[in-house]
Amino acid sequence: MGRWTRAELEDAIQVYRDTARRSATSGDWTHWAALFTEDVTYNEHHFGKFSGKDAVYRWISSIMGNYPMNHMIFFPWTWHVVDEERGWVVCELMNRMKDPGDGSLHEEPNITILHYAGNNKWSYEEDAYDFENVARMIARWQETKERCDKAIAEGRDPRQERHLSRFGGVEIKP
Repeated sequence: MGRWTRAELEDAIQVYRDTARRSATSGDWTHWAALFTEDVTYNEHHFGKFSGKDAVYRWISSIMGNYPMNHMIFFPWTWHVVDEERGWVVCELMNRMKDPGDGSLHEEPNITILHYAGNNKWSYEEDAYDFENVARMIARWQETKERCDKAIAEGRDPRQERHLSRFGGVEIKP
């Protein structure tokens, strides 16, 4: 048996997921940063390597506090594996944007590697994703959001328009 039970690891994963969601929706990343040990190593493949919980907090709060990243508020996990012997967790999660107004989904995958340190704390995180794909996804989201904002300003329902457009050839009257 490893240092931690499967149940403890799964509970810590759920705390991590719930806390990421709460921090993203509130804009307050202190709760999420508190999930890491003081000496955490955080390897973010696009933005670099961060050492220590305070450095992770400064980075995440600055990047996620500005538009459009402050609209990336969902991080659903599609799968994960747990190494109970060593305390490693590997998952695929989706970096998902908030609904732009028409109900469409805008997300890109991310592979995250976490090392558990006990007591709902993580001593290592690594995030790997294709930054260009994320940038293109955000650009598509922005275009859709602008179109939805315009439709709403004109008194139209972008959700209804998106739904009807799936049928092709249906005329949408304002």
